[in-house]
Amino acid sequence: MPETTQHVPRVAEGDEAPDFTLFTHDMEPWTLSEKRGQPVVLLFFPGAFTSVCTTELNAVNTDRDAFGAPETAIVGISTDSPFVLDEFRKVNDLQFSLLSDHDADVSETFGVKYENDFTPMKLDRISMRSAFVIDGDGIIRYAEITENAGVQPDFDAIKETLDAL
Repeated sequence: MPETTQHVPRVAEGDEAPDFTLFTHDMEPWTLSEKRGQPVVLLFFPGAFTSVCTTELNAVNTDRDAFGAPETAIVGISTDSPFVLDEFRKVNDLQFSLLSDHDADVSETFGVKYENDFTPMKLDRISMRSAFVIDGDGIIRYAEITENAGVQPDFDAIKETLDAL
């Protein structure tokens, strides 16, 4: 029987979101606490140029208004390099920032880092597909972690959370 690992989130709804600074696709620093006063949607994803991740980010990009853009800061986060994220963003004409969590430190802080168990290759340093909505005061109002990388976040629940803010 294959060994499974239970992933326990390190942050939950009602918690203050841990602050972090990552670099964007264009190698500019992006700091969560600098977004205070506006809602933020964090979309962690396993990897650029993969089919499910491309579908997810294109769905959000196409429906940005329903996610509260431009008042809401929408960002995608993966462990890909800024160079890969820049190309991914250009190819898909994404209209929001992509952040490089290259060392998976932020993914680990949020409890969404695979621990040597992503695919049968047992890859490490990969973010789980997950979504967090953070209000203007820095409080997590929605948290969803999907251990199955093929499952999309609940976009309707994200939108409902944003509408309630």
